[in-house]
Amino acid sequence: MAKFLIGLVTGVILAILMAVILVFALMRAGAERRPAVADGSTLMLKLEGEIPERPPVEFPIPFLERQTPLTVRDTWDLLRKAAADSRVKAVLFEPQSLNIGWAKMQEIRAGLERFRKSGKPLIAYLRTPGTREYYLATAAERVYMAPQDMLDLKGLRVEMMYFQNTLEKIGVGVQIEHAGKYKDFGDTFTRESMSPETREVMNSVLDELYGNLLQRISEARRKPVEEVRAIIDQGPFLSGQALKAGLVDGLVFEDQVVDELKKRLKQSEIKRLSHRSYARVSPASVGLEGKQRIALVVGEGSIARGEEGDDGLSDQGIGSGGFTRLLRRAAEDKSIKGVVVRIDSPGGEVYASDEIWREMNLLSRRKPLVISMSDAAASGGYYIAMTGDPIVAYPGTITGSIGVVFGKATLRGLYDKLGITKDMLTRGRFAAIDSDYRPLSETERAKVNQGVQATYADFIAKVAKARRRPPEEIETLAQGRVWLGSQARRNGLVDEVGGLDRAIELVKQKARIPEREQVTLVSFPPRRTIFDVAFGHPAQSVWEARIPKVLRSWEARMWLKGGLMRLMPYAIEVR
Repeated sequence: MAKFLIGLVTGVILAILMAVILVFALMRAGAERRPAVADGSTLMLKLEGEIPERPPVEFPIPFLERQTPLTVRDTWDLLRKAAADSRVKAVLFEPQSLNIGWAKMQEIRAGLERFRKSGKPLIAYLRTPGTREYYLATAAERVYMAPQDMLDLKGLRVEMMYFQNTLEKIGVGVQIEHAGKYKDFGDTFTRESMSPETREVMNSVLDELYGNLLQRISEARRKPVEEVRAIIDQGPFLSGQALKAGLVDGLVFEDQVVDELKKRLKQSEIKRLSHRSYARVSPASVGLEGKQRIALVVGEGSIARGEEGDDGLSDQGIGSGGFTRLLRRAAEDKSIKGVVVRIDSPGGEVYASDEIWREMNLLSRRKPLVISMSDAAASGGYYIAMTGDPIVAYPGTITGSIGVVFGKATLRGLYDKLGITKDMLTRGRFAAIDSDYRPLSETERAKVNQGVQATYADFIAKVAKARRRPPEEIETLAQGRVWLGSQARRNGLVDEVGGLDRAIELVKQKARIPEREQVTLVSFPPRRTIFDVAFGHPAQSVWEARIPKVLRSWEARMWLKGGLMRLMPYAIEVR
């Protein structure tokens, strides 16, 4: 009886909860049909945290909806619409605690610069900004901070963590086989510090990114580059110090910034327009969509075979099965005139990458195709782009890393410490090659290395064919080395430096769509609400949709099960 009552009460509570969610969803749907934009509005653009490429699951409940981040495309759309919309008279830009890579920063900054060209005021207001927030804010005509705050602008650094000593203490051994002297994925587990090759690449990356930072600040603040370099060497800055150094234009509170906008716009009260409300305004309503449809197929995360039943709608990385389905849908949709494939991936499993590469090439034969690289399109992420079609990368995109790696952990020492033993019987020469109880023998290591080298040669051959270069030229640029987009352009590994705008221009050219004709961008995968996840796509649970990515990292799963990987040697986060 007690179990029955508990079940009944639980069912009633769930029914009430679902009813509440449904009511909010219907209310939101009604709001979406009639977005209100007052004439003379100021767009309050507040960017915070991560800005993903793929649309996250939307919860149509106010306090949860506010946690759903804008995507890169959302931000791109917002700034395009604001520039073209006569009802929007200004933008107040407020970035805070951003966690994005250099390429996404360059995309957003380009959008802010494009908005400024419309002649409308663009004001930035910063709260305890770091380098990311300040880099973006310098696109504005005026940059303000609070009177008592800090600008954490002090240069860039790279820190790399190594676990060799820790693993030795707990009795874990790691063996790595790799192709390419820069493919140092395993160094994290087998060294105490950077190898000379890693140090060379990291210095190259830092020099390029720091040069870009100095140049953008120099242009925005109208100071020589060397003066900006000297100023940054004095950072971080208290508000007064930032003002004295000419890094900001004033120390005021937000209400004072609003007062300035009132005067600029000749309004008694600012007509605030939240970015979430404005995101629901169709680009077509301001003349930014046309009859011709271009697909934007987004692949974000590490590449793996994925789970059975993957339909390409999950946000758990790039599953080869699901992603190939998205590519196929774009290819088979007769209304789609061209495709931009947007890649943000450090790579992943060899065989999954190969499946996607095959489908990308099939798509290329059927539709005009352009590849747009985001923060990272390296190793397997670069491999899947090898169709021979134009590749557009940002100056700060992490790309290249043409190489292959195999890793194997041996846990016997750890088992001994825990009192665990294993007894083993085998049939077959290499039956125990993937056992975690003993290291690879020399014969087994040679067997693994043979596979690594063969896979690396195949990678080189595919890049050489797609880039129309001799394999020996690609070999000198490969070796697992990571390049920034600006460096990759100089070396011929990508075709152009640019973002979404340039990728769309190129695909329009390939599809013979007139340059000035507006097109409609169709997202693959589309936006999803919690109802789609709960009732339409059982492969992903409601709760999986909200679990932080770190808890379901495919890199961790790939590492644990071993195998050949086209994976970036490290994740680069410049601080």
